[in-house]
Parts: sequence; structure tokens; C-alpha cells
Amino acid sequence: MEKNLAKKLIEAHLLEGNMQIGEEIGLRMDQTLTQDATGTLVMLELEAMNLSRVKTDVSAQYVDHNLLQTDFKNPDDHLFLLSACRRFGLWYSRPGNGVSHPVHMERFGIPGKTLLGSDSHTCAGGSMAMLAIGAGGLEIAMAMAGKPFHIKMPKIWGVKLIGKLPDWVSAKDIILEMLRRYTVKGGLGKIIEYYGPGLAELSAMDRHVIANMGAELGATASLFPSDERLREFLKSQGREQDWQELKADPHAAYDEHAEIDLSQLEPLIALPSSPDNVVPVREVAGREIYQAYVGSSANPGLRDFAIAAEIVAGKQVAANVSFDINPTSRQILENMVAMGILAKLIHAGARIHQAGCNGCIGMGQAPATGKISLRTVPRNFPGRSGTQEDQVYLCSPETAAASALTGVITDPRTLDMPCPRLTEPNKIIINTDMLIPPAKEGESIKLEKGPNIKSLPEMKPLEETIAGPVLIKVGDNISTDTILPAGARVLPYRSNIPAISQFLFSVLDESYAERALQYQARGSLIVGGENYGQGSSREHAALAPRYLGVRAVIVKSFARIHEQNLINFGILPLLFVEKNDYDKIDLMDELLIENVRDVMQKSKELVVFNKTKTQSYRTQHKLSPREIKVLLAGGLINTVK
Repeated sequence: MEKNLAKKLIEAHLLEGNMQIGEEIGLRMDQTLTQDATGTLVMLELEAMNLSRVKTDVSAQYVDHNLLQTDFKNPDDHLFLLSACRRFGLWYSRPGNGVSHPVHMERFGIPGKTLLGSDSHTCAGGSMAMLAIGAGGLEIAMAMAGKPFHIKMPKIWGVKLIGKLPDWVSAKDIILEMLRRYTVKGGLGKIIEYYGPGLAELSAMDRHVIANMGAELGATASLFPSDERLREFLKSQGREQDWQELKADPHAAYDEHAEIDLSQLEPLIALPSSPDNVVPVREVAGREIYQAYVGSSANPGLRDFAIAAEIVAGKQVAANVSFDINPTSRQILENMVAMGILAKLIHAGARIHQAGCNGCIGMGQAPATGKISLRTVPRNFPGRSGTQEDQVYLCSPETAAASALTGVITDPRTLDMPCPRLTEPNKIIINTDMLIPPAKEGESIKLEKGPNIKSLPEMKPLEETIAGPVLIKVGDNISTDTILPAGARVLPYRSNIPAISQFLFSVLDESYAERALQYQARGSLIVGGENYGQGSSREHAALAPRYLGVRAVIVKSFARIHEQNLINFGILPLLFVEKNDYDKIDLMDELLIENVRDVMQKSKELVVFNKTKTQSYRTQHKLSPREIKVLLAGGLINTVK
């Protein structure tokens, strides 16, 4: 039987289960990726598990999110992560070396391998024919310990690309077209596999743009074949020996199908405040902007900066515009210098920031009040930029640079200039000096913990009876940025769960954490709508509620990673059987779920009784026997212990 590429990779790494859609499978993970916003918890989890040494082929820890050093917290965490890498056997990417995903692609990505990362955009590795999946940090810690990664077998969605991109249209417009068609829920429970003659148009870094933002579609992973374009990339990185051809069989079948004619695309833009709120740039042209921002893991390639530089070369950006350039790796920055790209940007008025995530995660570069910010980043969730009432639009480097020149949203096709092209250099500067290899022996190395780094709180087993008030009720598509914000004010507390918990739901209700503390011992519940927990993989959005006493979350549907994080930290994830029951529950209603432990092991349905309204609601869980065991124990760490 002819197979698609996704099934080939899954089959090659299958350790447990059968490849039947919806059935739980266990996969061997060859590589792991952690970044500093989530990695400190991973290292504390490894410590709690008493792991001596990681058992993966490659595990790498990147410092890319928390680069601002306004006090001791972030630098202390950097030293802690360095000591943990030496202790447990990981590569360490130093602060300023770049964003995890493009650096991992440059140095470690290998076609045919599996990659699990504590960052939802780990799926960018699918650009290299890797089965690359984002997950919660505890899942990564387990993979480092040599345990299988468990997931429900997804559908494989084949997306055929045909045609050739027109001038001024690039890879960002392809993924924005996917979001326009299929929304932020379109990829739930699916691996998106791209194939077809249109791939010849897309470089490895173009594919990275598309695979990266598969996370915004809710997809488990995105996948491209390993072909000559990937061979060119690996050769440029001095790693041609890592290349092998990998692709779907000629007549492979897919569970779902779609087709995009690249020749029919035009410049697109996502309006606030969701990546799927997509319209043609021409429809919103003329709106005054404050900021144009090029960079981030969603547009990380040398090409993205080079095209922006050619658009503004010899000119000056509009006086009202902050033109922000975020190099995605130190290696790319060095090549920008050598090729004269950086000089063109600086001369045009660009503000150059260090290689890292920066404004994408709300660490600086916040836009002005009530002003529009055009960004090549992957997400524009409300407040993520650091400005509460922000207006962030997602677009291509072409649109961002064109708009920086004019001071208003501008369709780049209207510029009076030929469409710029980048001729890739035959040889680039390769710099690996800021990657510190694993220590040969680490058991004697002591973890270096600053005063803000606290051990993980202990979790009790799941109670037989769950009872408490609904302390917050939220709507559809609530992101982990809304549950627990990022940014310069919050992220420095990522190693201190009691402290970071005080910011829980602060975007929606500043009094939530204070009220939750009053019910911490007794317990409380959360009620939500569709796609609850979309976005970032940060497990703080599950661990902080658990610390504050949340025992169950009842919603219409969950985002994959967040649901797993809830299970891993002992919070019961329930789904309304009748979705209109959501409308019957109000804030502070007292809910009761009896015989939880017994019923969960016998049935998929649990009855929730509303004591305030004397109503009952049918709910269900979709947990596997393994996940039930984890939940009953009070979480994955307790299960391992």
C-alpha cells in the first residue's frame, strides 16, 4: 500500500498503539527542543524525576524569549539553564544566539527524525521533513528520559500546491490563505502534509514560514518532503551529509484534501485580533500605522530581511513609523552585515534588535496606544504585544516594508519599483560558537538556582468529589496568552509558580487570582467555549490554575496541547455533551461532581450538578486509560514517582 510521508514517519517511530485515527499511539522522540520561557520548568521536572542524563539523540536548550535583563530574574534563569544543560546533557544556545526554531533548523534538524519541543511553534521543523510537534514541558521531560510521547493518531490532511507565486507574494501569504480558508480550528487533530509541483517554488526557509504557523491552524504538525530544495539548504549549512530524500509515494492517499493555486494568491493580512481574521491587503490599504516589524520565528530567513532591505534601500521610512528589525539568529545577523543588508536597513531608519523573540512574545517593542502595528510574527492575540488595547496585523515582509515607507498600510504591488529578488550566496558565514555542547559527565554538577527559582509545588491525587464555584467563565478561542500572559512583567516569574499564578486571567479579570486564593484549599472550576487553550504550549497556563485550586475545566472543545497540560498537572478536562449547557452556567455558580474517580474508570460521561440552579449537565472526557491513570495520580510527575 502506498503511503503518505506522515504515515511513513509515524510508522518508523511507533512504539505503542495502532495507527487508527483517534487511537492513542506512543512515538519515539529522536530530538527535543526547549526554550527559556518553558525550559526552566522542564529542568525542574528533570530534577524532580531524578534523571541522570537525557536519552535522546539531541536535546537543545535555547535562550531566546527572556532576554531583557531589567533585574536579576532572567540572568539568574540563564545561569540555571546553563548548569542544567551541563548536568543533564543538553546543548545550550546562549542568549543572543537566536530564536530556537531557525537555529535548530540550521544546526540540528535532520530529515526523517522526530522532534518534540516545549514551544507550540516546534512544528516549524516539519519544513525539513521532520515529524516535529509542540507539547507541554512535562511531555518534553519524559521524552528526554527516553519515554514515548503519547498522542491520538491524527488525520493526515494533504494540501497540494500548484502554480507559481506572483510578484510581491511570498510564503506568508500562503499560510495566511490557509488561515483565511480554514480558521484557527481547521487543523485540530490533523497533520498537514504539503505536496505538489508548487513546492519547487519554495525554499527550505519559505517552508519554515508555512510549517511554523501550522500552530495557528491548531494542527498537530505540518510536513514537507525532503527534496533538492532542502538539500540546497543543508549544503549551505555545511551539513549536506544529513540529507536524504523523503517523500510520499506517488499515489498516496490522504484523509482530507485541499489544493492551493499559488498563481492566484495576492498579498494578505490578518486583522486584529486573531490569525484567521484575514483579508487582502488592498481592502485595508491607507490605514495609518505606527510600527512595521520584520523577523520572528514565523519569518526567520535571510531572504525575509534581504527583501525588506531592498524595498527601503536608499530611502527613509515614514516619520511616524517605528521600523523594527528582529534578526532571528546571530548567524543570519552576521550574513546580513557581510552582504550589506543591515546597512541598507539602518540607513533607512530601522531599529535593530538582538537576535531573539523580543516583541513577538511581548518582551519590548510594544506599540503605542490605539495605533496599528504591522508584524511578520505568527500571532496577534489581544494584548500579546504588551499594549493592552493593541491593534496588531500579521503580514509578509513585503507588506511590512512597503508600509514602513509610506506610513500607511500599503499593498506592495503598488510600489513604483520592480519586485526585489534575493540571489542566495554560494557560501554563507556559519557560526556555531554560541552553542555550548553537552558536558561529557554531569552527575556531579550542581544546579545553580537564584532566589526566584522555586521547586515545583506538590500535587495531591484527584479527589473523589470535585466541588466549588465557577470563578471565571470565558468564550471561544481563549488562548494561553489570555489564561496566563507573557511579556516583560510576567515571564520573569516562570520559575516561581506561586508568583506567576498572581497573573492568571489578569487580561480578563484582575481580581481572579485574589478570589481563587480564597478558594484554593476548597477548589474551584473554569467554564469555557470552543478551542479553549489555543496558542502557546506554556504549561504555566495549566500549572498556575492547579496551584490556585482549579480542579476541573468544562468547555465545548480544547486545543490539543493545553488539554494534555491540564491532564499532566491533575486538572480534569471535561466537554459539554450538550453545548448549549454552557449558556446555563453563570459566574459563581456552585458546581458538584461526585464519585469522580470511580465513574471515570467505568464511563466516559460524568454528571455535573449545579447546586445554585438545581440543574444537571452531561459532560464527557476523552481520556485514554493511560491518561486516566495520570489524572488519578494527580499528574504525570506523581505517576513517574
